[in-house]
Amino acid sequence: MEYKFCGNSGLQLPKISLGLWHNFGSVDDFENATAMILHAWENGVTHFDLANNYGPIPGSAETNFGRIFKEHLSSHRDEMLVSSKAGHDMWPGPYGDGSSRKNLIASCNQSLKRTGLEYFDIFYSHRYDGVTPVEETMQALIDIVHQGKALYVGISKYPPALQQKCYDILADAHVPCLISQYPYSMFNRQIETDTIEIAAKNGSGFICFSPLAQGLLTEKYLKGIPQNSRAAKSTGFLQVDEVTPERVEAARKLKEIAEKRGQTLPQMALAWILRDKRITSVIVGASSVKQLDNNLHALDNLTFTDDDLAEIEVILKDPALQMHKV
Repeated sequence: MEYKFCGNSGLQLPKISLGLWHNFGSVDDFENATAMILHAWENGVTHFDLANNYGPIPGSAETNFGRIFKEHLSSHRDEMLVSSKAGHDMWPGPYGDGSSRKNLIASCNQSLKRTGLEYFDIFYSHRYDGVTPVEETMQALIDIVHQGKALYVGISKYPPALQQKCYDILADAHVPCLISQYPYSMFNRQIETDTIEIAAKNGSGFICFSPLAQGLLTEKYLKGIPQNSRAAKSTGFLQVDEVTPERVEAARKLKEIAEKRGQTLPQMALAWILRDKRITSVIVGASSVKQLDNNLHALDNLTFTDDDLAEIEVILKDPALQMHKV
């Protein structure tokens, strides 16, 4: 594993982190989840990314992680980073959603209980809810650090117009924004407009999720929609109508470039993200140890020639490929 300093901090993150958004909840195979987490750990993945609502059922990914941690990894707590977040719908009533102080602090307390941890290494505001003043949300993050419930804080998916304000409030309180988390992939390049540069100018690290466009940048959909895939499920984050002919054809062409580089398509897609020196880490999901291991080997070749990048750009310039859902 390769590690990189996060923004202007002294904290290093692995270039590939493991996300527990899918396949680690109560409806999933616990033994498979255990095997993936242990394989990640044994291969130098020191950062595990959670959120209070990951499941299903919401909260169960944290519960399962806590059980795996207690049974297998508790003696390694100081060697790993565990992050969690709050801000999306979690429990009934007016306080189980959004960016209020009430929601963030209650959520952090609940998440610590579910995981069995004494503190999180990073705690995020998972989103801007469009209502809560940014000052209130950032103060909640500041207080979570002052209370010893997190070592660092971050923001996720905040609109560029509010990013600077978040960074300024946190910096003024001497609790700087360690890291900013946004979706980024060959099929979702929104952050390239301004988001990533705003973070870099403020010394915030940057971590990307959905790097494989919910599976569209794997080889899974090149011959149709598999029965057990995300797109085949009516409740899945990736819907059938997003598996468009344009994206499938682009994936086929990208796969050809990857093969010339000695990589699989997902390996090249991850390497393409990590080519940007402003990016600290990329969060991968996985449904099996084999898939996770394939993704980790993206680090075997992170170098792109100018010809590689030009050939890729010809494919990606089609605006019909871009996905903006987060």
